[in-house]
Amino acid sequence: MRVLFLTIILALAGCAERVTPASPDPGTRLATANGSLVGYVAESGAHVWRAIPYAAPPVGDLRWRAPRPAESWIGERLAIFSPEFCPQLANSLSADLADADEGRLIGSEDCLYLDIYAPPNAANLPVMMWIHGGSNTWGWADQYDGSQLAMDQNVIIVVVQYRLGPLGFFSHPELRADAQNDRDEAANFAILDQIAALEWIQGNIDDFGGDADTVTIFGESAGGHNVAALLGSPLATGLFHRAIIQSGSASTISVGDAEGLSGNEVNGTLQTAERIATGDVTAASLRSASLNNVFSAFRVEDGVYSDSGGSIDVPTVIADGITIPEGGLMQAFSSPDTFNAVPVITGTNRDEVKLYNGLNPDLVARHLGLFFRVRDSDLFEAASEYQSRIWAINAVDEIANAMTAGGHPDVWAYRFDWDEGGNNIFLDSATVFGAMHSMEIPFVFNTFEFFGSRLDPIVFNDANADGRLALAAEMGGYWARFARQGDPGDSWTRWSEESGRLRFDTPASGGSAMLAGELTLEGLAADVSNDARLSAEERCAIVAAMQGRYFDDTNVLSSLTDC
Repeated sequence: MRVLFLTIILALAGCAERVTPASPDPGTRLATANGSLVGYVAESGAHVWRAIPYAAPPVGDLRWRAPRPAESWIGERLAIFSPEFCPQLANSLSADLADADEGRLIGSEDCLYLDIYAPPNAANLPVMMWIHGGSNTWGWADQYDGSQLAMDQNVIIVVVQYRLGPLGFFSHPELRADAQNDRDEAANFAILDQIAALEWIQGNIDDFGGDADTVTIFGESAGGHNVAALLGSPLATGLFHRAIIQSGSASTISVGDAEGLSGNEVNGTLQTAERIATGDVTAASLRSASLNNVFSAFRVEDGVYSDSGGSIDVPTVIADGITIPEGGLMQAFSSPDTFNAVPVITGTNRDEVKLYNGLNPDLVARHLGLFFRVRDSDLFEAASEYQSRIWAINAVDEIANAMTAGGHPDVWAYRFDWDEGGNNIFLDSATVFGAMHSMEIPFVFNTFEFFGSRLDPIVFNDANADGRLALAAEMGGYWARFARQGDPGDSWTRWSEESGRLRFDTPASGGSAMLAGELTLEGLAADVSNDARLSAEERCAIVAAMQGRYFDDTNVLSSLTDC
């Protein structure tokens, strides 16, 4: 499953701004192994340090190599500025922030930095490392403000940047032949960056009041996918102690498929390397190529290479046999002996796919840039329900069942159901968005300045404030309790086919409670086949849409539904 990101949000959130540098505060001054630094105090009271280097810049001969240790600095480092984006193509949000046209390449290869949020006088606190989403091709650290979560739950929050797109994932024999160590032979440089950040935490987080023996990794969408990758990575063993997958995936691609030797990849790295190098393909020519060549080589439009326009299509999370076992993540999860069997939470949002269906002109009419009107309520709700259930099967049921069947019982699952967003003449967010992909993030971080200044006031209004703040406190408490003790506690029971997942919702909507039972393809197919809301043509159209997006075998779902 290819996990996309905030397409609809990016279209609406054009007024967002990057973090404005604050004044350095002497109370945040501290010494690290690499040098002294000073941060600032956030409005919440949290101590914040930005753009701390956790690895050397992966530039020049270090492009497409495993990260090297960060260099020390002389004097005091002002840790109050946002780090530069990792290279990525600008979209409607990042283009506005970077003052660049959409589709333009922005960012710097010198981007391996992390931000830290801590309560004042922190000592021996649990550490939670957040891995941002964005299809592994987009995103940056200061999209996420960890200050309120740190203060509310008395934890240390670390937000990490990592290489994206073709700089983060690239498999090629010339690079393997030029390796200077075993890790250089990998294909998942983004995962190696996250491992380097975890290694940095092990060596340095005590300076910030954190406990290196109580580290939780958590991430959403592609970030959740990367959490799964770290769970399966032998290189990450012992570096973290709990893991939370939010709307993620455990899919992998083989080296052969990634390189274009097999499978259906339209942009295999053997083919793209010829466009990058513009000459003989060698490790040196690849590393010396311009960034524009690197990213342009992966542009596609309508499924084929395009030398202008289009979007980036990069094979990511590659089963390279180094960062990720050759058999893939799901095979690794089948036994506690073959993955990092720490306590795991995995979950999805009830209406994940409303994020994308909201921009489907066949389902939702859009006027004046903002006005959304669902064309056929039954069709919109049915399509969103079934497509979101497929996501849940892949991200929750299959992962949880594999781990528990193999003998790892410490797995919990959830479903996020909050759908009380507000409305105005431009948008009925409760109907169009519901509990869509990414909607849980503001609740986990208890920060409702997330989707941008044009959208936040509509979705998060005074009428739903009491309920959402209570739900945010509940979710943050569960996440932090899990980080602290490896068990979310209270009435959230471990995964089983009977106990199922915890539904998160406000008291006005029935409150949070366990949902019994697992989700299966067979059950979904039966429900689609018997759904009275849909015509036979509509049922088969929904099946075809799910089939093409979530399955390699085109007969898996259609054979169960007579479509």
